[in-house]
This record gives sequence, structure tokens and C-alpha cells, in this order.
Amino acid sequence: MATWVKNNMVHAALVSNLQQAVIRRKESVKEQQQNKTHEPIIRASSKPLILVTNAEGIDSVGLTFLVEALTRDSLFDVHVCAPQSDRSVCGHSVTTRETLTVCSAEVGGANAYQVSGTPADCVSLALSGALFSWSKPVLVISGLNNGATCGYDMLYSGAVAGAREALICGVPSLCISLNWEKNVSCESDLKDAVTVCLPLIHAAIRDIQKGIFPKNCFLNIGIPSCPLTNKGVKVTRQSPQRSSFSWQAVSANRNPSAGHYMSNQQSLGIMLAQLGRDASAAAAARRLNSNRKNVEIESVGVAGKLSSQQTIKKYFRMELIEKEQQNIEEDLDYRALKEGFVTVTPLSLYANAQIEIQSSVSSWLAIALSGDQ
Repeated sequence: MATWVKNNMVHAALVSNLQQAVIRRKESVKEQQQNKTHEPIIRASSKPLILVTNAEGIDSVGLTFLVEALTRDSLFDVHVCAPQSDRSVCGHSVTTRETLTVCSAEVGGANAYQVSGTPADCVSLALSGALFSWSKPVLVISGLNNGATCGYDMLYSGAVAGAREALICGVPSLCISLNWEKNVSCESDLKDAVTVCLPLIHAAIRDIQKGIFPKNCFLNIGIPSCPLTNKGVKVTRQSPQRSSFSWQAVSANRNPSAGHYMSNQQSLGIMLAQLGRDASAAAAARRLNSNRKNVEIESVGVAGKLSSQQTIKKYFRMELIEKEQQNIEEDLDYRALKEGFVTVTPLSLYANAQIEIQSSVSSWLAIALSGDQ
């Protein structure tokens, strides 16, 4: 039986081409490896990462002074996420059913954004990972805010809400405010206030990294109106003090539109959002009020009896008036700040934890600032 052997010989020219291609491939890989050894090794920043927000908006002088101080020595990786307009008295409100606008901004050399929302919105967005590509900052600072946040005024404060939102998200936080006095304080006081609060910020960051910073609370720090002549740092309790609300009736022609208080972008965004919601309601309202007559009045009282077919429209403006407190205890924030102390008021999310955190913060401050005083 004859045996046939299959000829597997490959054409010589093809073999030569394949060998040359293999050699070129090896040389290319070797060159890439050599180039890689000369490339700088890029590592994640080892600097402590800080998020800064405020209540008065991205253009606030206090915010700029604070960020410039934090970035000056390149010790920290500073990010800013702040409202695009003044939201000082918005409390802990958040924005729902509306789209927020976020724009890049220039603030003291930091990576900064302005947001068409509240301080709580800014902190929540920044910590969500949707805006910044980070895991979690070491510390969140709400400041430097212009105006004291003592007593029950904290409940209305957008600045305090920014720090509280950080604590809710599991990040240590500080709220820092200057006790600005009308016709007395000046811009240089804001810069001095930053100088005064920097040791507290450095101590907080150091001890957060060591794991010995007080837990389950954030610190509301008040800087007295004359920062450089302060009497020292005092741990205080929240006082029952609150600004008085003064409501005044105003005439229709002095009633400013909402757009007067908001940027053009913000006003337009709100108006567009309202169009869809108001479309169906407007038709129903027209049917309901087709037989009614609006009567605009300027005073609280109304002379005469109105027809059942008339609706009353009034305009009011509210102003906050600070009132002096008498016979308040020495360790309350309002009195200590007025007497010239830097006040540190620990605030918890839980009312029954106040005594415990008060003691914890007192112990921490005694150790943390022992070398700075």
C-alpha cells in the first residue's frame, strides 16, 4: 500500500514576511517598555481633601479669603461647591422637582463650582460623587460666613445646614461665622477671622486623620467682631436667643418681583419649571375666579365689608432684628461671643447626646490647642 505524505511547505517569501513582522512587533513592545520607565508615576494626591461651601454665595469675600488661606501653602486639596446667590436664611431646605444648574467658578485657585441651590444641596451634590470624582473628603467647612449663627437662629441658617448635611452624610464638618456688626465691622475683619480659625481647622484635620476628633457632632464656630483681640476659645452651649421677626405691610408698587432677588438664570429656570405645573391649574383657576375681583390693599386692616366675590391680596416684608439678651448663662454661645470669645458649639443630630458631645469636645479642644495658645 502506498503512503501519501501531505506537503506542508510554506512559500519562502511568506515566511520571511512573517519573521520580519514578529521582529518589528518585539522591537515596538521593547520601545514602549523603555518609554514607560521614563514617564512620571502619577499617584492620587496624598494631601487631605477638603470641601468648602457657604451660605452667602460663590462671590462672598469670606469664602474667597478662607479658600485662599487653605490653598496658600499647598497643604490641602481644596474643592468648593457653593450657592450661586445668597441663601443665608434658607435653613436646611433642599431642591426637589427642579433641575439645578452647576457652573465652574474661580475661587482662590481651588476646584470650584457654583450651584443654583441651597447650601444643603451643594454639600449633598458634592458628596454624592456625581460632581467630583472622589471617595470622601476629610472635612467639610461651611464658611467663612458673614454674621453670627447663635441660638435658635441656627435653625434658619443655611450656613449651619451645610455643615449639618455633611454630618448626615458621614463627614466631619465645621461651620465658621464672623459676628459681623453693622457700621462697625469691615472687610479686613473677615481676613482676620480666617487667621483666627485656621489653627482650629488644622487641629481638626490632624485629629480626624488620627481618629480622635469628636464623633457624632459638628462644630459651630463663632468668631467675635474683633477677631485678633479675642479672649480665647470657649466651648459653649446653644442659647435660647433668636432674632425678632418684624413684619411690615408694603404697598403694591413697592412689592419687588422674585427675580429681583435671584440671578437671571435662576429666575428663568424657576419660571420654566413652573410653566408645566401651572398650565392645568391656571385653567381651573380662571374658571373658579371668573366672577371674582382682586382687591389689592396696603394696610393690615380693611375698611368696610368686602363682597364674597372679592379676594384680598396683601404684601408684606419681613426683617430680622437682633434683640439684646439679659441674664443669660456664661457658657451660652450668644453671651460668650458678645464678650469676645471664639465660641465652639458642638451640635448633634440627636438631642439626647448633647451632654456627651459637650464633654467630648471640651476634652478634645484642651489637647488640640494646647500648643497654640
